[in-house]
Amino acid sequence: MEGSNPEKFLDNCCTLWDAEPGGQYLLGAVLSGEKAGIYEVSISDRKCTLLVPAVTSGVTSARDGKSFLYAVASRGEVTIYRQPWKDGKIIGTPQVALKVPFSFSLIYQGNAYDFSRDLSTIVYARPGGHADLYLLSQK
Repeated sequence: MEGSNPEKFLDNCCTLWDAEPGGQYLLGAVLSGEKAGIYEVSISDRKCTLLVPAVTSGVTSARDGKSFLYAVASRGEVTIYRQPWKDGKIIGTPQVALKVPFSFSLIYQGNAYDFSRDLSTIVYARPGGHADLYLLSQK
């Protein structure tokens, strides 16, 4: 990075999780507090926009490039939603992309899970004092 002149891009928005395949937007989240939710950051105008309020999980751009994925834990299960999204705008309502028939923590000393863009693989940590990781794959 010698000779480069780094500049601050944006203040007080969110923790970035992924980039949209077209390279126009970054996706991020605020995991707690009054500003909790999923956000997009426009690269061209450096604008931070709330997309899905009150969701306290990370966000991943879907393989199709026309939606993003996020998880919501509830009693006894985790549901991964697909939210249609185009040109920085939410399209319609979120759709259930996958239901996992057991629950796992979405946040545990940082990010506690991840999944592949096609939802074929999920990895998660189980709190318990060990550094155990579990892999759930569809065959």
